[in-house]
Amino acid sequence: MSSVAPAPEAPDGKLARLGGFCARHALWVIAAWLVLLVAALGGRHIVGATFSDQITLPGSQSDTGGDLLTASDPAAAAPNGLVVFHAGTGTVADHQQAVDSAVADLKAMPHATAASSLVTSKDGATAYTTVSFDEPLKSLGHGYVDELDKATAPARDDGVQVAYGGGLDQVTTAPANDLSSELVGIGAALVILLLVFGSVLAAVLPLLCALVAVLVGIGVVGIVAGVVTFANAAPTLATMIGLGVGIDYALFLTTRFRQDLIDGRSPADAVARTCSSSGHAVLVAATTVAVALMSLYACGLSFVGKLGLAATIAVVITASASLTLVPAALVLTGRAIDRWTVRRHPVAETAGDDDSWHRYAGLISRHPATFLACGVALLAVLAVPLFSMRLGHVDDGAAKAGSTSRIAFDLVSDGQGPGFGPGANAPFTVVVDVSQSTVPASQISDDVDKALQDTPDIAEATPLQPTSDGKLLVGTVTPSGDPQSAATGGLFNALTGRVLPDALRGTGAHGYVTGTAAGQFDFRNTVKDRLPIIIGIVLIAAFVLLMTVFRSLVIPLKAVLLNLLTTGASYGVLVAAFQWGWITGALGLPEAVPIESYVPMMMFAIVFGLSMDYEIFLLSRISEAWHRTADNTRSVGAGLSATGRVISSAAFIMTAVFLSFTVSPAVVVKMLALGLAVSVVLDATVVRLVLVPSTMFLLGRSNWWFPRRLDRVLPHVHM
Repeated sequence: MSSVAPAPEAPDGKLARLGGFCARHALWVIAAWLVLLVAALGGRHIVGATFSDQITLPGSQSDTGGDLLTASDPAAAAPNGLVVFHAGTGTVADHQQAVDSAVADLKAMPHATAASSLVTSKDGATAYTTVSFDEPLKSLGHGYVDELDKATAPARDDGVQVAYGGGLDQVTTAPANDLSSELVGIGAALVILLLVFGSVLAAVLPLLCALVAVLVGIGVVGIVAGVVTFANAAPTLATMIGLGVGIDYALFLTTRFRQDLIDGRSPADAVARTCSSSGHAVLVAATTVAVALMSLYACGLSFVGKLGLAATIAVVITASASLTLVPAALVLTGRAIDRWTVRRHPVAETAGDDDSWHRYAGLISRHPATFLACGVALLAVLAVPLFSMRLGHVDDGAAKAGSTSRIAFDLVSDGQGPGFGPGANAPFTVVVDVSQSTVPASQISDDVDKALQDTPDIAEATPLQPTSDGKLLVGTVTPSGDPQSAATGGLFNALTGRVLPDALRGTGAHGYVTGTAAGQFDFRNTVKDRLPIIIGIVLIAAFVLLMTVFRSLVIPLKAVLLNLLTTGASYGVLVAAFQWGWITGALGLPEAVPIESYVPMMMFAIVFGLSMDYEIFLLSRISEAWHRTADNTRSVGAGLSATGRVISSAAFIMTAVFLSFTVSPAVVVKMLALGLAVSVVLDATVVRLVLVPSTMFLLGRSNWWFPRRLDRVLPHVHM
């Protein structure tokens, strides 16, 4: 076996030469990034990027049923939305002429193909019509709401309240252009940087470089969106991840640069050494994040994979800026980086053998089992809510109060009578293919109708009716619960897994449940089935990468296990906050909501990638000391001393950036923002400052055990 890896190469490798090039041509490098910034944002504008949350799952229940319905009766499968009319006093019938005029105008709108007869509540105060269209609603654009307003003007002029719901939220919900999240995050990051560095230039430089990288990333994501359809949350996700890691990477590089200046090196030499040392850590950290994000494609869901792609673009561009733009800016700033200070004696890294970090490491070394037990216990307690996690889709009931989609949702939910109630916002369409049945279609219809009548959690089920070509039987099932309730999800599973198969057994017919709500439940079930695949791929990739970098089997195994604990704790906090509703009010939500089905998958990839950042930065300094001293206890102390303050500061910055995005109107963004913020805090404090040193003290020299045969096979990646 081999206990001590070869000494790291001198700072004359490729990254050192890259740093030297950026130092010699600093102005040209900065100019190139500014040109790239203009080109990226200009390209995004020219391409006219489009984003959509529409999901397709070829071969699924909902997709197959929808395809059959489209082929047999295109009108029945046409995209549609609800237009709801509500009389504040009296009934809708009191305004019949105005409402009828509005319905006629809705039929005459561009791309509208039909408007159904009014469905009226028992008390007559509310009515709605279903408007069908000849193309997907997302294709109509947000400007189409003007057509809706024009058509419904007669009803509104007569004192009737009008709201748009169902699929029309894709038309009425315009993209958020509010920059408050970004501004709050940037402001918080600037304050923390000033407190950390005590220097205005040292604080502003990482922030400006990160902003340039993020803007370039947003532009590139927009250009790619001209070819690849990203989800609506993709630009916000790319901004959030890019801003967080961008400031972090620039912070680590600037910290190392300032320490080299303090040690007496010239700015040019300091830049080269910074790129050779911390630059390697940035490169490995960014690679880990990118691998974790791109592994989302392995789930087979292009919707989720594309979100990972958008975030990966931001990370790659941010890392590129960190290794080129940051060094160029640092060398131009030079020793003036500490000229304007806000406190006396600003420092970069702590290097003394008797500083507070070494004393803290000594305390842990004397009681490693106690620290390990306390840290694990804390994460385990936070993870408890994870075991009651319920995946689902956040419906319009959680939309902003006063929005037209929320008003329409509430009016339909609160209405009484057939076609109203909570489940009317999430009806299922039952499609039975009788083209190859061996029994009469009428008998199949009777059997299915009876089975539906005996099924719990159904508020209403219309009798199955044949399509014009006689190949299908079609009916509508209205759940008794709202779209995001566990009962409605259970009903979907019962219909697809038991009710329809049992009713159609031996008939040669096949049943499907389709519609918007059915597609969302299909997506949820698919995500649940494929989440273990993503977890396995990310864990294996991270293990191999860390094993290759640190020449150890124990260190990557420990990192994988500890990061699983962090992720579990983050999931637990997410469930308590959103699903249990502990802080939904503070998050701007009117009620508790399920966890959006793809959020855990996205969070796992992102959390694992980001947590590896701090793992790599800490372990690279511990490894550096180990190669120099072969003293495990002293190496851990040196690693904490060199990175403890900067990791803590970086974590506070990233947490502030993520938390600022909880004010976003998109619930998915709120979930990701809170989950990522919690994970970063836990990872930088409990894991990095308690669990990592305690386990390394307990394992001693075993941390660095690595089989010689494996050492010869794997490539060497020096930190």
